[in-house]
Amino acid sequence: MEIPAKYDPSLTEDKWYKYWMEKDFFHSEPDDREPYTIVIPPPNVTGVLHMGHMLNNTIQDILVRRARMQGKNACWVPGADHASIATEAKVVAKLKDEGIDKNTLSRQEFLDHAWEWKEKHGGIILEQLKKLGASCDWDRTKFTMDDDMSESVIKVFVDLYNKGLIYRGVRMVNWDPQAKTAVSDEEVNYKEVQSKLYYVRYKIEGEDGFVTIATTRPETILGDTAICVHPEDERFKNLHDKKVLVPLIGRSVPIIKDEYVDKEFGTGALKITPAHDINDYEIGDKHNLESIDIFNDDGTMNESAQLYIGEDRFKARKLIVKDLEEAGHIVKIEDYVNKIGYSERTDAAIEPKLSMQWFLKMGNLAKPALENVMNDNIQFHPAKYKNTHKHWMENVKDWCVSRQLWWGQRIPAYYLPESGYVVANTADEAVELAKEKSGNQNLTINDLRQDEDVLDTWFSSWLWPISVFNGINDPDNKDYNYYYPTNDLVTAPEILFFWVARMIMAGYEYKNEKPCKNVYLTGIVRDQLRRKMSKSLGNSPDPIELMKKYGADGVRVGMLLCSPAGGDLLFDESLTEQGRNFGNKIWNAFRLVKSWKVDETIEQPESSIKSIEWFRHRLNSEIKNINNLYEKFRLSDALMAVYKLFWDEFSSWYLELVKPAYQKPIDKKSYEQTLEFFDILVKLLHPIMPFITEEIWQLMEERKDGESLMIEKMPEAKSFDKKIIETFERIKEIISGVRNVRNENNIAQKEILSLKVKGEYSKEYGSCVTKMANLSSIENTETKIDGAVSFMVKSTEFYIELGDLVDVEEELKKLNDELEYNKGFLATAMKKLSNERFVQNAPEKVVNIEKQKRDDAEAKIKVLEERIAGLK
Repeated sequence: MEIPAKYDPSLTEDKWYKYWMEKDFFHSEPDDREPYTIVIPPPNVTGVLHMGHMLNNTIQDILVRRARMQGKNACWVPGADHASIATEAKVVAKLKDEGIDKNTLSRQEFLDHAWEWKEKHGGIILEQLKKLGASCDWDRTKFTMDDDMSESVIKVFVDLYNKGLIYRGVRMVNWDPQAKTAVSDEEVNYKEVQSKLYYVRYKIEGEDGFVTIATTRPETILGDTAICVHPEDERFKNLHDKKVLVPLIGRSVPIIKDEYVDKEFGTGALKITPAHDINDYEIGDKHNLESIDIFNDDGTMNESAQLYIGEDRFKARKLIVKDLEEAGHIVKIEDYVNKIGYSERTDAAIEPKLSMQWFLKMGNLAKPALENVMNDNIQFHPAKYKNTHKHWMENVKDWCVSRQLWWGQRIPAYYLPESGYVVANTADEAVELAKEKSGNQNLTINDLRQDEDVLDTWFSSWLWPISVFNGINDPDNKDYNYYYPTNDLVTAPEILFFWVARMIMAGYEYKNEKPCKNVYLTGIVRDQLRRKMSKSLGNSPDPIELMKKYGADGVRVGMLLCSPAGGDLLFDESLTEQGRNFGNKIWNAFRLVKSWKVDETIEQPESSIKSIEWFRHRLNSEIKNINNLYEKFRLSDALMAVYKLFWDEFSSWYLELVKPAYQKPIDKKSYEQTLEFFDILVKLLHPIMPFITEEIWQLMEERKDGESLMIEKMPEAKSFDKKIIETFERIKEIISGVRNVRNENNIAQKEILSLKVKGEYSKEYGSCVTKMANLSSIENTETKIDGAVSFMVKSTEFYIELGDLVDVEEELKKLNDELEYNKGFLATAMKKLSNERFVQNAPEKVVNIEKQKRDDAEAKIKVLEERIAGLK
């Protein structure tokens, strides 16, 4: 078979992916093999492939391909998340572009648009993953709003409600005015911002005096229902039980006492706005204060504010500051740095808001999720995230599961005509429950009103490893019993609570079993300035373009070269170039081996026999090491181990040791053994570089239709002798010593040298040294040989008599010139270091550089003086 001079990914990647798909190699069905299961962290249906996906899915594919080659029944379930907030925002924006206002549509009309958008755009990211080589079982692709998936979500909601774990109530929530929905505490990102602290004075009712408070949000003054002071604050003892008037609107509100107040902050007096601050809400609840909500759902002022009605909250802030100044209520304004919460989904500033929502009690659900992580029943890699998980589980709050959206699973609560509600799996079931609850047997579904809200997207995602195998609807089905619990979960630390912790809770609640055995937490992909890669910053390369430029294998290697578990990945395009270059190295090595002519009549040289023996032991040692690294989830180190094994040991040493002389044939045994080694190496490389390894494996020999490297058996470590490996390292040092002598004395490789040895060395490998160093002989000597160039390996001395190969006078002149230069260099460094002012005042780093220069110069001078002495 003709092997192209260069490897071209564009000619092989689509070819082999299509072949794998046609042969159904990715598909899994339960059988008598050990299962190996991964469920993909479902990307948002709105998404396109970004660098985080590339890292996450490269790691998953490596684990799945390796498990498949280990003989396990590997199943990687792909799918997408309906992403309520993000998708609804995209659909609303699309409708707006078409001149359609969402508010003019019925719920069903809007959902028809949303489904149409999902069908058109929803599969993009999964198709892109195929370009990466992802070996997902595409027949099992799931979407969190598939009928069976939604049925699972509704069943779980009803079940938890019936268990008394889901309740409805008015609570202070994080309100996203842009998405017009509540978001959970975990979906709020806090940022430090430059704000202003406004000192505002309130007139004491019936007196001439004032009370001054400090606030960063003067627009919320219009919702104030009290001023609060610390009961032991002497400054305000004369004001206890008096009232003040809210500036501009004149509302009379009480001065109350509470130890919550920090006497040192601001003025020591605190304005209380129960509807718009979580702490104020708790104080208001404790003191039975009125709660006045002054904001509409979109963050504009409502009629309860009395002023600035219809204006956006931030515009209202500017207007009220101006009016407060004109009315003489502003005492002073200071610059102030504070933390403000922003919606993770829309980046809008969060508005604390009192709202009727649905909540899930988390206390008891969190207990097994804490216990089974802390006892390593579920192992985190790296383990440091156990403490983060512990903190969250010990401080867990009830989960607000309702969202004021239309895209998602609608809450299965049905309100009765008079009062009250029922929670049911279906509308028919709801009617029966409503009849029972109300005693009215004439009720129909038309008399009931279903809750308008949908469930938080995470409320479907937390069931993902269960629901993809239909474990809620059919708990006894064979897929669920075979594939669950899954083996490994690969995800990002930022969704450790959102997703991982909640999946663990769901696993123990519905199967009394963990969702997975290992959680591998990847780092964040950052640029060289340590900024998170994002489209908005313009610092993220397009993964598809990267793969076009460097090939999927090159990009996979590049992603892994700098991705320790849990550590941020500092991405540099040169790493993908390094990955491509590694692919070229493998290809060129394969072409070299396949170019050798085989002569079956030739005896196998002693050097080849010994080289094959050494490499077999080295290979088995490294297979054991690589397996150990995989088991510890040190995937980056596993890549480096196989990278160095191929590049350094196999290409740079083994192939050079067995390579036949120029235009000479190779013996059959050495050739076949070399191909056998190559076969093992491409199997070790395949999980990381699936395309180039498949291409090479198919070119190694004639293959039948249906054969593929990806379903071959992964090599297992056989016994090896450490002593042989260590001995050969000494042999390498001897060969490198001779090569250094050649380089330092400008002696060509074709010139044959002889080597004298004073001391012990492993003679059984003499044939390897003779071949690689191009020697005529290796002889023992009892004495030092004057005039010869020498080097040492351990305590053994080696001598090479150069004779006429070197012009001694010319060489001495060159060495003396170099010696003088280094002495001058040393003198400069010493002069600086003997200057006390320099040593004491210069930065430590600068002083250390000069010390290193001194040490390097002294070492060079020593070597040069020894070489000069040897030539005299």
